[in-house]
Amino acid sequence: MRIVDLTVAIGSDTYSPPSVNQPIGITQHFKEPGFWMVTEIQMMLHAGSHVDFTKHYREDGEVAGDILLDRTCGEAVIIDLSHIEPEHDITPADLEAAAPEIRQGDVVLVRTGWTDIAWGEFPRYYLGSPSCSPEAAHWLADTGAKAIGFDCFPEASAKKQNYLPYEFVVHEIIGDSGAILMQSLTNLAVLPVDERFQFFGAFLNVKGAEGSPARFFAVLD
Repeated sequence: MRIVDLTVAIGSDTYSPPSVNQPIGITQHFKEPGFWMVTEIQMMLHAGSHVDFTKHYREDGEVAGDILLDRTCGEAVIIDLSHIEPEHDITPADLEAAAPEIRQGDVVLVRTGWTDIAWGEFPRYYLGSPSCSPEAAHWLADTGAKAIGFDCFPEASAKKQNYLPYEFVVHEIIGDSGAILMQSLTNLAVLPVDERFQFFGAFLNVKGAEGSPARFFAVLD
């Protein structure tokens, strides 16, 4: 058995998406004599690897406490789009050409390789990322997947500093289908494209939160 970490590293040089464009604040506190250290962190819940819930875009949406972990963990498959170029808008044809068999209740991970290349280069990571077209989001939602993850920044509208809530189409399409949207995964190249594997999307249960930092990993036989 092998555990594969699919989570990006974050730190004081990590920025949130352009609409907020805030770095993570990290302050270390010490006590003397001897050594005693406590770290304080201030961050947007959508910086780094994270999950999004429907409260992110809908007033009556689900929050972290409404989501059981079995909705972000289970059998998973890879859709390998590692051949696409930066800034490419993913289409249903792209997905159809690369998708394996997808079963109702699967976790589906879309691999572009972008996070492996550009994570830590802000704002390039957000502005140059492949994105997911609304049509492709519908294609993914129609598979019956319970969670859908990207190793890129899939929402084209969120690359802008200012956007209106109705432009948050990928979140809305995927979230309203009942699936959980997972973002900024990495290391998907290690995972098999020709077989199923166990995936785990553990996230912090922050009261009332519309999203949450996550630790994504896979277990391979």
